[in-house]
Amino acid sequence: MSNHILIVDDEPAILDSLSGILQDEGYEISAAKDGQEALRLVKAEPAPDLVLLDIWMPDLDGIETLRRMMEMRPRPLVLMMSGHGSIESAVKAIKLGAYDYIEKPLSLEKVTLLVRHALRERKLEQENRSLKERAAGRVKMVGDSSVMKELRHQIEMAGPVPSRVLISGENGTGKELVARAIHLQSPRAERPFIEVNCAAIPETLIESELFGHEKGAFTGASATRRGQFELADGGTLFLDEVADMSVATQAKVLRVLQEQRFQRVGGTKPIKVDVRVLAASNKNLVEEIRRGAFREDLYFRLAVLQIDVPPLRERREDMPALVEHFMQVNMEEQGLRPRTFTPEALEVLARHDWPGNVRELRNLVERVVIMARGADIQGADVAPLVRQSGEIHPPQVPSAFDYGSLKDARAAFEREYIGRKLREHKWNVSKTADDLKVERSHLHRKIKLLGIEVRPEN
Repeated sequence: MSNHILIVDDEPAILDSLSGILQDEGYEISAAKDGQEALRLVKAEPAPDLVLLDIWMPDLDGIETLRRMMEMRPRPLVLMMSGHGSIESAVKAIKLGAYDYIEKPLSLEKVTLLVRHALRERKLEQENRSLKERAAGRVKMVGDSSVMKELRHQIEMAGPVPSRVLISGENGTGKELVARAIHLQSPRAERPFIEVNCAAIPETLIESELFGHEKGAFTGASATRRGQFELADGGTLFLDEVADMSVATQAKVLRVLQEQRFQRVGGTKPIKVDVRVLAASNKNLVEEIRRGAFREDLYFRLAVLQIDVPPLRERREDMPALVEHFMQVNMEEQGLRPRTFTPEALEVLARHDWPGNVRELRNLVERVVIMARGADIQGADVAPLVRQSGEIHPPQVPSAFDYGSLKDARAAFEREYIGRKLREHKWNVSKTADDLKVERSHLHRKIKLLGIEVRPEN
């Protein structure tokens, strides 16, 4: 569809010449001889994509017409046309909200170029607005449970202030979602949000990732590269799984937080940045400090404000709303047809412990919507997938160092190892015994001794 341009001028010759030139460029053209007619056409449907508005017109001049247009929602995109000696008026028009101005006599080449640029910029603005609206939808805090209401309140309190925030919670609870929500409610919302997954970056590369590097700083550094602190300048840097950074890297991050400046790897020039840092971890950082794995001074720098994201098992009443939300997301992203979860299916979901939390639920909803055949999703459709989902995320066992004796630690390891092998072989004891290279009778005794619950074979 071609763009629609409204030309407003009291000189018929200018209307005719501009209309002809812009029609030749492929634009749809409307014309108005005065400000009142222009206002009526801008309010009409479909509204013009761009208005070319003359400043000097009888009765309602261009400046007053522009002022009234700028009060409309949404505001039209306006290019002013000004004669000699009216530059001051043109500048005033820019301050009122006009995109730009063109001096008369008009250069038709300049007019077409400026029109093209204005429409391209408006398109980019609309695409950017659409992306932000979609992003805001993705960071929507779904659920009305008491713990979610409290979480929203904490985000609303943390967003507008410049303080650093430490976000804690189990894997899959939505810590990144909380960080993005804080960013969107901050004065930095229009600036970059940069995420760094500290657990996914090798220790040898983490400093280069965070601070950047100069060309030739190390083997393979063929060009200068800006780091994430630099890319986040003016915005927010989210350090996910911050406890997985080495103590040496923690010291360098601490220095940046203190001084708001750093040097690239292999560089000598200090680079100053203005970055708000949000951090997250699924580990108990106080315990990590006690173990000597996390710096206490960095902890106090990061934990000015603290937000704990609740696990899904503590907000089971949010299950129906979450399921509906994830179905809508799947419909939009993948074009899947709408389905309805029956009360029986929701009850099956509510009984699950969800060790993988909201991330696990989203994956399950996507799978069941794809695999279920009927319009209504039944408990029988959900139950097998819930069981498989639970097997993907087996309950975490404590660290071996948390046990009081070697005997207890060995028993815990055997329980987890044998249980996992049984799941791999669909609870077939004979096949599991063959895989473990032990007698079937010996495995039976182990299962009974360790208290492993063997599920019946399907």
